[in-house]
Amino acid sequence: MNPQNIKILHIDSNHPLLMEQLQDAGFINHEDFTSSKEEVEAKIHDYHGIVIRSRFKIDKTFLDKATDLQFIARVGAGLESIDCDYAISKKIHLIAAPEGNSNAVGEHALGMLLSLMNNLNKADKEIRSGHWNREANRGHELDGKTVGIIGYGNMGKSFAKKLRGFDVPILCYDILENVSDSNAKQVSLQELQQKSDVLSLHIPWTPETDKMVNTDFINAFAKPFWLINTSRGKNVVTNDLVKALQSNKIIGAGLDVLEYEKLSFEHLFEEQKPAAFEYLLQSENVLLSPHIAGWTMESKEKLAQVIVNKILNLYTNE
Repeated sequence: MNPQNIKILHIDSNHPLLMEQLQDAGFINHEDFTSSKEEVEAKIHDYHGIVIRSRFKIDKTFLDKATDLQFIARVGAGLESIDCDYAISKKIHLIAAPEGNSNAVGEHALGMLLSLMNNLNKADKEIRSGHWNREANRGHELDGKTVGIIGYGNMGKSFAKKLRGFDVPILCYDILENVSDSNAKQVSLQELQQKSDVLSLHIPWTPETDKMVNTDFINAFAKPFWLINTSRGKNVVTNDLVKALQSNKIIGAGLDVLEYEKLSFEHLFEEQKPAAFEYLLQSENVLLSPHIAGWTMESKEKLAQVIVNKILNLYTNE
């Protein structure tokens, strides 16, 4: 199909190159960053494509009104805000860009791990408040530890690549077979739990991964371990994580995502905070960041470019 006949609705702001390159290719682009979901539903029948980030869910109601929709492009790694099965049943192409921010996620996960193991966030706060505590901030070296990665796709592979400069065995577990490479050895979940000193999650949020990291899962680890989660907050039961931190089964946790996040993350602090969240906020061996592992200056451009390339490929290969 000729791109000149394709109308695309952009409902979130992105890097300018996305709009510019699609316009240069002949697509018709419209922006609407403020209308409600219902207002967008009222006009979505006019469009062949929609470009989103996380403003609202693309559910059955929305898809039933999108009678001419040919693709949904999410400028991000995951598609959990879309009813994927229903969209596919309507022969709508689903486009995401995990390649675009995988390097950023790998670097962020490594940064969180090194900061936790060396008490950098704790030591920084103490010095700023006038305390010079050396022995209390004696850290741990990563070399010699075994790193376990659950989810060995774009993000997991990126993290493993960042670890190549360390003398660490790297194990990975994934529901797909034969995903290992020169950076990580694929093993069973049980073997990963027996051997790991560090666990890093790089999994989507699905019915299978929802609340996966609970007390039973944590207690299956043979050794106390550090936990890094740059995947999705609902993959970890926060109450159970807190119990493990209190018992020292989890030595420290780096959390870029939280169970309490809504689709629009910015509203996290507008409601009363659960007790487990309050514990995380006060804990010196917990490092928190606001879902920014894949949120770099470079990844903003890379994500947009990946989406452009995939949209162009969809039409030039027809």
